Amino acid sequence: MKITDVRVEHYRWPKAKPIANGKHTYTHNELNLLIVDTDEGITGYGCSWAIEFAETMGKAIIGMDPLDTERIFQKTYVPKFIGRRGTSLKTVSAIDIALWDIKAKVAGMPLYKLLGAHKEKVECYVAGGYYAPGKGLKELQQEMEEYRSWGVNAVKMKVGGVSLKEDAARVKAVREVIGDDAKLMIDANCAYRFFEAVEFAKMVEEYHPYWLEEPVDADDYDGYSKVAEKTIIPIAGGENEVSRFGFRDLITKARGIAILNPDATCLGGVTEFMKVAGMADAFGLDMSPHGQQQVHVHLDCAVPNATIAEFYPPQYDAKVYEAFKNPVVFNADGTVSPSQAPGAGLDINFDVMAPFRVK
Repeated sequence: MKITDVRVEHYRWPKAKPIANGKHTYTHNELNLLIVDTDEGITGYGCSWAIEFAETMGKAIIGMDPLDTERIFQKTYVPKFIGRRGTSLKTVSAIDIALWDIKAKVAGMPLYKLLGAHKEKVECYVAGGYYAPGKGLKELQQEMEEYRSWGVNAVKMKVGGVSLKEDAARVKAVREVIGDDAKLMIDANCAYRFFEAVEFAKMVEEYHPYWLEEPVDADDYDGYSKVAEKTIIPIAGGENEVSRFGFRDLITKARGIAILNPDATCLGGVTEFMKVAGMADAFGLDMSPHGQQQVHVHLDCAVPNATIAEFYPPQYDAKVYEAFKNPVVFNADGTVSPSQAPGAGLDINFDVMAPFRVK
């Protein structure tokens, strides 16, 4: 089998309502799809937050066997000239995911089975609690009540966009409405300096958050350590980290991180994700991958130390489900499972998505 073409398609559609965290506002959803064609008619799909340099990388791997994922990763992950960090590594990630999609299709297996299938389902949470004009405590509580009514047993909310006192009140309001038995994650999206994060953590410890995510800048390893030393809340981070080398440094330098949030669509794809998972497991760390659920639910179920999945059910965003031929399966017990169709789950419904293609 040989690779015959590498191409990119971009899709974009408006959110029902703009959402904001502590640092950013989002008005649209995007799907950046990288497609790898082969001479045997098997097509692989990968994705990332941004895809550039695909023509350069594509030319470099035309004619190669798509099943040689490690060989191709090493060829595309080249400092200076092609890959390594930034947007280029996002493209390396998309290519790698597309190759694993091909590999799973050749094997006739869903990706998680090909990777080892530690479990058939994983607990999930809905990430919400964003800031919006006119959204007060009552509206926040109603939002979280709705998520719980869908059958999930865990929710995540944003902090870092208002004063510490106001955010502490928001956390209290959510805990009151979801009950003591539900998991509550809080996510600062790197909004705090370490001393602010320490102060905020002390204010909300009594509400028993399951984790405090990205309390400081992603590169502030020392800050992560200082926050972890001063709070009983488990610290999560890693969605902005890339490569196994970056996660090596995050684990060994940011002492106290308990839960990693790797994102295969930007850290280096499935190939690099599995190495990060093994490293994390060796350090006794749990994982909860960030981002594209179609791919990550496969990875969640493939490894033993992925414990909870980020998930957006069709009630949250119908297009996320309509976009794909084989969407994630939401179970009645608050868990999710990968589709049993061969591949990584990224085959899209082109007819549905055609109106939203931008290039």
